[in-house]
Amino acid sequence: MLSRPTDARPLSSFWRPRFWPTWIGLLLMRTLSLLPMRATWLVGAVLGELFYLVFASRRHIVCVNIERCFPELSRAASRRLARSHFRALARSILDFGTAWWGAPQRLRRQVHWHGREHYDRAIAAGRRVILLAPHVVGIEMGGLRLSIDLPIVDIFRFPHNRLMGTVALRRRSRFKALLIDHARGLVSVVTQLNAGKPLYYLPDQDLGMRNACHVPFFGIQTATVKVLGRLAAMTNATVIPCVTRQLPRGAGYEVIFMPPLSDYPTGDPLADTTRMNQAIEVAVRTCPEQYFWLHRRFKTRPEGEAPFYSV
Repeated sequence: MLSRPTDARPLSSFWRPRFWPTWIGLLLMRTLSLLPMRATWLVGAVLGELFYLVFASRRHIVCVNIERCFPELSRAASRRLARSHFRALARSILDFGTAWWGAPQRLRRQVHWHGREHYDRAIAAGRRVILLAPHVVGIEMGGLRLSIDLPIVDIFRFPHNRLMGTVALRRRSRFKALLIDHARGLVSVVTQLNAGKPLYYLPDQDLGMRNACHVPFFGIQTATVKVLGRLAAMTNATVIPCVTRQLPRGAGYEVIFMPPLSDYPTGDPLADTTRMNQAIEVAVRTCPEQYFWLHRRFKTRPEGEAPFYSV
């Protein structure tokens, strides 16, 4: 029940012509999964430059985000970071097929651990664990690699493309991951945490003001979901920041476990959400070109404040 939300359908129901472009895209992903990562690294560099030049609206969002979050950078340095982001993004897109169809042996070779002792200590102490994972380009590779060894829980939001969502659901749950439909709320998540399954939690997107508050992120008041502190308190869970970094020259990816958040939660939703954003910011700074800067992270502004992405 958890690994197949109710709106998932058999693949045989997606053979109508309107799904053919998606099938072609999936076939391309599957084909690319046969290439070595050094090849996708080189191809991704060219494809990323093309994305930067062609997708003007997304380029604008990326550049605004970077310029506002890193005001110390010159305009030229900001543009270099933006171009690096598009290259990293393109490489991760080419690696999606490997994440979804790669054999466990290949994922173990190409996705490495760093700081795994933080997780192992928490489990040895009998603690429940929430892995606080920011949206970086390697998040798919990291999640699939974790689920080979760890019976993780993830929250799944079905996309508009039902075929892509159904395939993503099947691929992401092919090892030890349980995917819970976000519409179910927190009850199923809490149940799985209390059963000892770590939660792979990605709370850093602007979803409006439902269950959210404005707290700083890179010094900017940002609409942020304030659920992490509640989850940690309800389950007595240790929160371990966890970021997946794309390694240079096609060397694969690295899942970095950072030290657990100390004295967390405090019971103050604003303080706990602020602390969460601080931890995410620290993780992002380890690989700033790899954060999802193309997301409109700051679109929901405090009342009376001008739009963030106006041209």
